[in-house]
Amino acid sequence: MQYSNKKIPGLVIAGLRGGNGKTVISLGVTAAWRDIGINVAPFKKGPDYIDAGWLSKAAGRSCYNLDTFMCSTDQAENSFLKNSAMADIALIEGNRGLYDGIDIQGRTSTAEIAKLLNLPVVLVLDCTKSTRTMAALLLGCIHFDPHVNIMGVILNRVAGKRHENKVKDNIKQFCNIPVFGSVPKLKAEDFPERHMGLVPSAEHELALESIKAAARVARKYIDLDGLYRACINASKIPAASLSSSTPPHNTLCEKCGQKTSMDCDTVADGSCGKGGGKTQLQTAPIPHIPKQERPIIGVIRDSAFQFYYPDNLESLEESGAILQEISPLKASDIPPVDAIYMGGGFPETHAAQLADNESFRNQLKALAMKGLPIYAECGGLIFLGKSLTLDGVTYAMSDILPVSFGLSKRPVGHGYTQVRVIQKNPFFPRGTLLRGHEFRYSHIMDIDYRENEMVFAMERGKGIIDKKDGFCRYNVFGTYTHTLSSCASSWSHAMVKQALQYKTQK
Repeated sequence: MQYSNKKIPGLVIAGLRGGNGKTVISLGVTAAWRDIGINVAPFKKGPDYIDAGWLSKAAGRSCYNLDTFMCSTDQAENSFLKNSAMADIALIEGNRGLYDGIDIQGRTSTAEIAKLLNLPVVLVLDCTKSTRTMAALLLGCIHFDPHVNIMGVILNRVAGKRHENKVKDNIKQFCNIPVFGSVPKLKAEDFPERHMGLVPSAEHELALESIKAAARVARKYIDLDGLYRACINASKIPAASLSSSTPPHNTLCEKCGQKTSMDCDTVADGSCGKGGGKTQLQTAPIPHIPKQERPIIGVIRDSAFQFYYPDNLESLEESGAILQEISPLKASDIPPVDAIYMGGGFPETHAAQLADNESFRNQLKALAMKGLPIYAECGGLIFLGKSLTLDGVTYAMSDILPVSFGLSKRPVGHGYTQVRVIQKNPFFPRGTLLRGHEFRYSHIMDIDYRENEMVFAMERGKGIIDKKDGFCRYNVFGTYTHTLSSCASSWSHAMVKQALQYKTQK
């Protein structure tokens, strides 16, 4: 579906690397603008759930992920247009360094998103123990790709007024772009970190206070009015042509042999228009379902299971489902549902509480045995397993899939995934190519499976075991691979179809 191409003012907040403070500044700008009545549409570049959760709280509306590995460029652009259409301004928080991508061409980088959407970039510069060098780094970024509109910077972690003035003077002298703000070092306890990013907002008791603190920082140290005006003015600049703004790529389509970018049908959707073959987008939409016949899909959602893309939940509703949130941390009984969707999270931080809820675990297993469709990702996969062992203590899980999990101190699987569907299953046609991501600290201690129960062959990424993922038994599907439904719409149609079948048979 195409959406209005009306130009929405916006900006991309980027950095020279990960961990330079762009998330806190993005939160502060978003919350401060919201406080004065500006409707901000937040986006996160890349697959990250945690930053997106915080941005959603700061903006008071859903934050959507934009990713040109998991999605085609058309799909990413449509998501941006759809989800920013009613806003005053869009704010995209980048990830890693501005030009960091999956290859030497910089594909999937924050810079590529900025060019795709013709949005200006504001660079956050971590000025720790540096002055003139900041101007040199900035000048390099400006000239590295002249089609990226770096319209200004925000200095971060400055040590005082003298330090700030030295950096500003050098940027003025050598770069001639605005400095929209200068933020001092902040106290770490305002924004505690876990794993690769901020602690999930649902686990942070002082989340709203942290958002308010970020807004205060932005109001005090950033020229919010000047930044907003600059974004409005930048939106009046005509978009550059694709041929002049995007460097050539050398990826060849496997089916037709033509040179493609990341939006090649083969790469993004599983087949090539020239070469034929299956594509995950060929699943026909479900016919209109009368309200009284719509299936109920339970969404396992609480502080243990909180990683859901809003696109996925909305796609289920658009396909005809009614969503009902269920918490295994609070509920002892599972309400009447026709399917269950279990997202990722950190079940390890709630392992004892999940294990103690024996009633919920037993009901979930009994429903699975009766054929209830269950789709689980990452943390949800762990809860479907037999047990989770932490520091020598073993906690019982749902015992639906015969897998025992442990937890490592370092990531076991981390990054983008590409999987080929090779076995029959309820959710994806065989032959489909899917792109997603995995990020986990859990490891497999013991597993019992048959070859035909592992649906995914990993073409990129680690998976569950031996480059295989997607453990499917009964009507239950557990995977470490997270996918985005705006790039894989057949998933939501299949999920609702399975729920309807269960509803009519039970």
